[in-house]
Amino acid sequence: MFLSLLFGLLIGFSLGLTGGGGSIFAVPLLVYGLQVSAHEAVVISLVAVGTTALGGGLVRLRDGEAEPRTALIFGLSGIIGAPLGAWLNPRFPATVLLAGFALLMLAVAFRMWRQANRCPEETRLIRASSHPDDDHAGPVCRYDPGGRLQFTSHCALRLALAGTLTGLLSGLFGVGGGFLIVPALVMIASLPMRRAVATSLWVIAIISAIGFLSHLAAGHPLNIGITLPFVLGGLSGMTLGIAVGRRIAGPALQKLFAGMIVAVAVFMLVKLAIY
Repeated sequence: MFLSLLFGLLIGFSLGLTGGGGSIFAVPLLVYGLQVSAHEAVVISLVAVGTTALGGGLVRLRDGEAEPRTALIFGLSGIIGAPLGAWLNPRFPATVLLAGFALLMLAVAFRMWRQANRCPEETRLIRASSHPDDDHAGPVCRYDPGGRLQFTSHCALRLALAGTLTGLLSGLFGVGGGFLIVPALVMIASLPMRRAVATSLWVIAIISAIGFLSHLAAGHPLNIGITLPFVLGGLSGMTLGIAVGRRIAGPALQKLFAGMIVAVAVFMLVKLAIY
C-alpha cells in the first residue's frame, strides 16, 4: 500500500507538472515495482490516471487555464479508437506491448525536444505544417482577438482525428495519452504550452474513462486494493505538480517532459533486453 501511494504521488506530480506522463510512469511502475501483469496494469493505469487528471482538470478549469471545448472534441473522439485498442490489447504478448510502448515514447520525446530546442517560441505556437519555416503556413486552429478559439471545420476535423488516434493508444497501451495530447494541442489547436498542459488533463480524464469502460465491457478485472492508494497518492501529487509547473517557463517544461519520457523508455527497453 505504501508503494502504491508513493507511485501514485509520482504520477500525480508528473500530470500536474507537464499535463501528461501519468501512464508513461504508471504502467512500468505497476509492472516492475508492484509485480502486476502488463494487461492488469493497463486497467489500473486508466482508472488511477483518469481520476487524478480529473481532479487536476477541475482546479485548472476553476483558474480559467483550460480550453473545455477543445478537450471535449479531442476526448470524445477517443470513443472511436479506445474500444479497438482494448480489443487488440490481450491479443499481443506482454513483451510486444511494452516494447512498442517504449519505442513510441522515444519517438514522441525526440520530436518534442527538437521543437523546444530549435526555437523556444515554437513551444508556444507550432505551425501545423511539415515546413516550419514556411511563413505562409498558419496554424490549423486560430484565436479571435478576445482569445477564444475559432472552430472551423478543418480545425475540428484535425482535433477529432488526433483524438481518435489517442483513444486507440489509450485502449492498447493503457495510456491517458498526455504525452501525445500536449504536443497535439500545441501543434493543432495552437495552445500555449501552459494552457495545453491544463487542457490535456481534461482530455486524459475523458479518454481514460472511455478506455476503462472498454476494458470493463471486455471483462478485464480491476484490482481495487492497488488502484485506491494509487488514486489517493495521485491527487496529492497533482496539487504539488500544478504549483511547481506554474513557476517553470514553457520551453523548459517541454524539455523536462521529453527527458522524463526518454528515461522511462530506456529503462523499459533495458529491462526487456535483460529478461
